[in-house]
Amino acid sequence: MTTILSIQSHVAYGHVGNSASVFPMQRLGVEVWPVHTVNFSNHTGYGAWRGPLMDPGDVADVVTGIGERGAFEEIDAILSGYQGGEGIGATILEAVAAVKAANPDAIYACDPVMGNAKSGCFVHESIPVLLREKVVPHADLITPNQFELGFLTETEPQTIEETLASVDAARQMGPSTVLVTSVLRPDRPEGTIEMLACHEDEAWVVRTPHLPLKANGSGDVTAALFTSHWLRTRSLQESLGRTVSSVFDLLQLTLDSGKRELQLVQAQETYANPRMQFEVTQVR
Repeated sequence: MTTILSIQSHVAYGHVGNSASVFPMQRLGVEVWPVHTVNFSNHTGYGAWRGPLMDPGDVADVVTGIGERGAFEEIDAILSGYQGGEGIGATILEAVAAVKAANPDAIYACDPVMGNAKSGCFVHESIPVLLREKVVPHADLITPNQFELGFLTETEPQTIEETLASVDAARQMGPSTVLVTSVLRPDRPEGTIEMLACHEDEAWVVRTPHLPLKANGSGDVTAALFTSHWLRTRSLQESLGRTVSSVFDLLQLTLDSGKRELQLVQAQETYANPRMQFEVTQVR
């Protein structure tokens, strides 16, 4: 059975971080061990929230306790998302090192959350430097959006060719596999958006309608699903197709509901049995 250690934020109300990632992976039949970096009432996009930011030492203690059960060798991947500061970043890297010492085949999947093309960079100015210099070099798989890919590599990708070049620059930093979300190339058909997956010299892209929806947590779901499918299949085409199918249907269901929060539970069948409704095209 695939086992993932997911070190992310947690909210009681709504779905971001582990609250978005854990259930879809479990619905796929993945064993997930969540470790929370915050325990908030809701995500910070509401402007007000309650609950504690976990001390990095406390997060490390939870990970250490898992290791004391002799469980590190069972872990196939460590998954991380938004990193609120250098302390938690160091704690995650320590967990990655400990797991890989027990299981050298385990991978580190990092979603380098920094911002997006519409809002710009919304994290503290130290975070991009932390990710670029300390975190991404230790990752095997990264899942930036196109804007974050540019931030990481200090490039400005727009076309597919430019995005592939930026992916190559990111791979030179350490990761062998890159999933690029929210690819908005200038020559795309109006009302569409793309996702690009690359591993070594292979690359695939898939295009979907661009839904008029800003959904907190959708990137967390995307990273979780792609990591799970990649671990199981090692097929870029299949992993990308399944991930995009599930995430699109989740977003469409959320849009149709008229609600702000992802309809994560209601969309559960789309994770287990994706419709595979979009063509996945090889571009390299």
